[in-house]
Formats: sequence, structure tokens, C-alpha cells
Amino acid sequence: MWVRDRLDGLWHDEDFAGWYPRDGRPGLSPAQLATVCVLQFLLGLSDRQAAEAVRCRIDFKYALAMELDDPGFHHSVLADFRERLTQDDRADCLLDLALARLKEAGLVRDRTTQRTDSTHVLAAVRDLTRLELVTEAVRAALEEVARTAGHLLVGLVDEEWGRRYGRPVRLGKNPTRPKTRILATGDDACRLLERLHRHGLACWPGPQDEALRQIMVQNYYRDAGGRLRWRTAEDGGLPPSSGTVVSPYDTTARYVRHGHIIRWKRFAAHLTETCAPGSVNVITDVATTSAATSDAQVLPGLHARLARRGLLPAEHLVDGGYTSLVHLERAAREHQVTVSGPLTVNPTRQHRLGEGFGRDDFHIDFDRRQVTCPNGQVSAGWHGPYPTSELAGAPLIVARFAKSQCQPCPDRPRCTSAPARNVGFPPRELRDLQLRVRAEQQTPEWKARYAVRSGVEGTVNEFAHGHGMRRCRHRGRPKAHLQHVLTAIAVNIERLSGQAATKETPAPRPPTAFQTYLDQHGISRSKSWRTLGT
Repeated sequence: MWVRDRLDGLWHDEDFAGWYPRDGRPGLSPAQLATVCVLQFLLGLSDRQAAEAVRCRIDFKYALAMELDDPGFHHSVLADFRERLTQDDRADCLLDLALARLKEAGLVRDRTTQRTDSTHVLAAVRDLTRLELVTEAVRAALEEVARTAGHLLVGLVDEEWGRRYGRPVRLGKNPTRPKTRILATGDDACRLLERLHRHGLACWPGPQDEALRQIMVQNYYRDAGGRLRWRTAEDGGLPPSSGTVVSPYDTTARYVRHGHIIRWKRFAAHLTETCAPGSVNVITDVATTSAATSDAQVLPGLHARLARRGLLPAEHLVDGGYTSLVHLERAAREHQVTVSGPLTVNPTRQHRLGEGFGRDDFHIDFDRRQVTCPNGQVSAGWHGPYPTSELAGAPLIVARFAKSQCQPCPDRPRCTSAPARNVGFPPRELRDLQLRVRAEQQTPEWKARYAVRSGVEGTVNEFAHGHGMRRCRHRGRPKAHLQHVLTAIAVNIERLSGQAATKETPAPRPPTAFQTYLDQHGISRSKSWRTLGT
């Protein structure tokens, strides 16, 4: 009701004109369907419950500008509409339109302070062992072939296949005859793929057939004699987890291990919100990435989306996972955004142990292309800058000292354990930025500003536990991202609609009888529970 009264709706049908063909039978209002999807995630409703609410509830009809006797629509329409939203980055376009309405109403503005943090999201897949994964991939491919080209299974599937793949696989961690099962399942998968290739279906593989091909390559190989072998870390090699398929039903989910205890198959959701004092915090961006994607790789795309929406911040508060010298310099140069976050510490052994000569103890002369050590020795070579990947950080210049300089030095044990010392550092512009940022981060003013970033943890908790974002409702990263976008719009509506209509300060809580007694007799009392121990 607040959306209808204050904004006259978040969307209009004209906003979705490019998503539908110009000819054909008229369909349902896409603006109404999008609003229903948001209300669905706001209230935690299923498709059937949301369709029933549209048919029966007056507040839903008011929000959708529908007549009271409107019969609504069938619940399956919502699934079809979400499928349409997952195509061509339409989920982000939906968020763009909603934020544009809020910006026109003066509820959000650019060049304020914003903050970002990420959280893990569990994929809608079951934990499988490697043998279970291959077996379930064969079963999923058989299901797909049976639906589309069942005649190809004639002469291939027998009673033994029916016993193995006739129901979902449950083997556990210690199955009986594991080596026999591994070879038998691998042979079955190869026979199925060869038959599909022989009949030309390899040119147009379905999603389950393609998943089976990837899983087979990742778990089997053929030796010099052409025999099928099971991959191990020592025999054949295992692929990295960043590219390993963990479920035949969701090839975008990845396995991630955090430390030595926490393991999950998941995505990562990156939430950005405004945090200006005296205003409601509005979610301005949501990004959904693979679990193997580093936080540092998200920042450039995040700023590009905020620039497209006209909602770039003046200062962007992030944690250490997002910061690097390259990103700080790029954000300031391209978008005039100050990224505030702790830079990674000096990784040298001397810095970790707190003794000896660290990199900052050497004097760097960029004009003469030489480095002077604390004992006055000048570097013998200057190499670089060497380009590095965006994830690794800034380009690196390496200054090398000769063995003849380091071997006679009495302080060599405090400087390096190698025969000679090498000093690495970024180019001049990035080096100056590094020194300036690290000096600024030691000031009380910067620490007070950065303390605001911790409030985003509450937003992450609101999404994860208040709106069920911790677990994906649907399979696949596009649908997971759509879930996160609809949840973000729902959270914005919930926050803004709960804002008080006036700016009046709420009346203080009246004192209790005992507090009144203390006041009447002039006895001092604590004004807050935080002063109880003082």
C-alpha cells in the first residue's frame, strides 16, 4: 500500500515493452507480476500462496491497482515470469527501474556513503561423493534422453541399468565394492555418450548430457592402453575446485572450503547499501558470483552498475577482501569514488615476525631506478614492472642486490635468509597511494568513519535469516541472482514503508515507580544499563 500511495507503483507496463513480442495474444501485466514476485519474497510466500493472496487479499489488490472482483491468475504464471527475468540481465534491469523510482521520489541519492559486504549462499543441491556424482549424472542424462529421444535407449538399458539408475542414488561414504562400482558406472557413461554421439545428439546436447560429459572428464581418464581409469591426486590429477562440477543439476555451483572446518557448495552474494546518517539505508546493488570468485574481482563491476544507475557513492566502505591498490586507483580515476578499506599487510617474513629489515626500511629512488638498503648499499638491478593478474594486485617492480653486497653484511641474518636480498614494490603512483592510504588509516578520523562499515553485517543477517537468502530456492546462478534481486527490492520496500511519517522525536519511556521514588528523594540513579558497573 505504501508503494501505491507514495510511488504509484514501482513499475509500469511500458518499462517491459522490450521483453515481449509486438504481435500475439496480450498477456498478463508484467508490472503486476513483478510486484507480486517482490511481495512474494517480502512475505515469504510460495507461488500458490502468492497467487491465492492476489485473488483474496484486498491489500494485494490495492498494491496492484486491481479491481476487487479480479480473479487473479494461475500460480504457474509466476514460474514462467521468473524464467523470463533470468534472461539477458533482466534481473538487474528490474533493480535499475525500482531504484530509479526511489531516486525520483527523493528516497535515495548519489554521492553519499555506501558500504558492501558478502555472504555465502547454499546452492539447492545435495552433497554427493564423487562416485555418487558420476552415478547421479548418468541417471540424470538417462532421464533427459528418455524424455526427448527414448528410442535411443532400446538395446542399451537392461535390468542391470534399471537396478543402478532406476531411482536417486544413495551410496554413502563407504559403499560396497567401490572399485567395481566406479568402473561399471564409468563404462555405462561412456556407452551412453557414444550412442548419443553416434546418433548426432552430441551436436545438440541437453544440459544433463553436457553435465555428464564434464563430470566424466573431471573424474576419469584413459591410460596408454586405452583403459578407463579413476582420477586421483596422484594418478591423472584432479581439477581445481573453482572449475569442478559438484552436481549434474546445477553446473554453476562450486565447492568451497573456508579454513579447515567449514565446507559448502554455494554461491556468494555481495550486498551494497547506503549508510548516510539521518536517512533510511537503501540497497543499491546486489551481485551474485561463483563461490570461487574473489571479492576483489567484484568491485569494478559494482561501480559500473552504480554509475549506470546514477548512484555512485562519494566514499565506499569495504573490508580487506575488496581492496587492492589497483582497485583504489581505478575507482578514484574512473568514478571519483574513495574506496576505504584495510589494505593487505606487508607479507614479508620480517614484517610477520616484527624484526629485521622490512620493505619499508629500504629507500626507493624512482628517478634513478635504484633502492638503498638501511646499511647504505645500492641495488645492483632494477627489473619490471612485471604485470600481474587483477586478482594478484598491482604490477611489481623488483630491485635485486648482488651476493657480493649481501654476503659480507653483518645484518644479513636480519635482512634475508637467501644469498642476496630482493625487494618488490609497486610503481611510483601506486606506491605513493599505498603510503598515503596506510598513513591515513592510522588516524582516529579514518577509524571513526570506517566503523560505520560494520553495520552492513546486520543487513547480511537480515537477508540471510529474515528473508531466507542463505539457501537458494531454485537451481542455477541466474535464478539465485534473481532471488537476491527480488529480496533486495523487498527489503527496500520494508525499510522505507516503515519510516515514520514525521521527524518527531519519540517520547521517552516513563520512569518506573522506584525510579520516581529515587527522583523525589534526590537519589541519583543510572540513566542507562551500560553505566551499571561504573
